[in-house]
Parts: sequence; C-alpha cells; structure tokens
Amino acid sequence: MGRFKAVIFDLDGTLLDTLEDLAHSMNRVLERHGFSPHPVENYRYFVGDGAQVLAKRVLPEDFRDKDIFEKILRDFLHDYSKNWAENTRPYPGIEDMLWAIQEKGLKMAVLSNKPHDFTKLCVEKFLGNWEFQKVLGERPGIPRKPDPTGAKRILDYLEVSPEKCLYLGDTSIDMKTANAASCFPVGCLWGFRDRKELEEAGAKRLIANPLDLLEII
Repeated sequence: MGRFKAVIFDLDGTLLDTLEDLAHSMNRVLERHGFSPHPVENYRYFVGDGAQVLAKRVLPEDFRDKDIFEKILRDFLHDYSKNWAENTRPYPGIEDMLWAIQEKGLKMAVLSNKPHDFTKLCVEKFLGNWEFQKVLGERPGIPRKPDPTGAKRILDYLEVSPEKCLYLGDTSIDMKTANAASCFPVGCLWGFRDRKELEEAGAKRLIANPLDLLEII
C-alpha cells in the first residue's frame, strides 16, 4: 500500500461535468418567473455551495426575499429532478482513474454539497461500475462543506485516518474542507474553478489530468 489508503472525491466539477444540466434547469425556472437567464459559464461560480445558495446567487439582489427565493428553489429542484442526466457525463479520464485506484485497493467515497438524493442518483447512474464505500450529499444533520463534519464521518466509516486520505476537488470549498478534516488536498484543473482559487484555498497539489492523481497516490 502506498502513501494513501482512501480517496474522497467531490462530485460536480470533479468526477462529473454537471454544469449544463444545472444551468439549463435553473435558467428555465428563472425565465418562467420573469427573470433573465445566465450564461452557462457563469454557473461555474454560482454552484458549489448547495442548491439553496445557488437559488440566491442567480436572483437579482432586489428579488432575494423569502417568498421568491423559496419558489425558485422549489421549482429548480423539481426541474432538475427530471433533467439532471441530459448532458451530465464523467470528465475524460475519470473512468480510467477510478479503475486504477480501485485496482490499487484504495477505498473511495464521494462528498458533495448537491442534495443527497441527487448525489446518490448521479453516482449510481454514471459511476455505478466502481465501488464507493460511502456517498454523502447535503442532508439534515450534516453541515455543507467546507464544514468538515461530512468528511470526518466518511473517515470514521472507512476506518481511515485523515493523513491517509487524499481529497480531490475543484473549488476552494473542497480545499478548505480537506484541510479542515486534515486530509491531503488535491485540486483538479478540469473543473469549475481556476488554479489561483485552488492554490489560495490551500491545495497541496494540482493536477490537470485525472490519471495524474496516480502519481500522488
């Protein structure tokens, strides 16, 4: 066994390119409520903190009152529940990376700020060929990342110490989560955010290709 015994993965922007489905669902909801849609690329910075924060970020500041926000959030979750798999796919190289990690005998888990049910659905549909010992999304009782509670629960479940766990993600939230949980933070450059954000948030390594992770492991 090498340096690490487990890998915790972020989902959106790390394993799966979910940007178009998220953006299209929210834009449809915005237009139905009389608001202007946003360019898909803008969603790189809207997503990452969970559906509730996404619903606030897409609304004009003057329209973020409780009633409008709750309608946008509810309608988004409804639309996304029907259209979450239209364009979503694993990033190139992810499948080979997962096979290689699994063959090395490392335990694997997913920790996402996406609602828990959607997180499980995405993993089952697009990543069902690999064994993830634990999959956690946003749900009551577990604060959203960057709070380390979810990561620590995964470590306890896997029976792996933090220093033996590598954490791969694409945003500052992921790097902060990894550091708060005392895992080894690795930032991926194919996701939603850029090198500068990841470095400033405490990434210890950056990789441009999923298979580059094997050199660290």
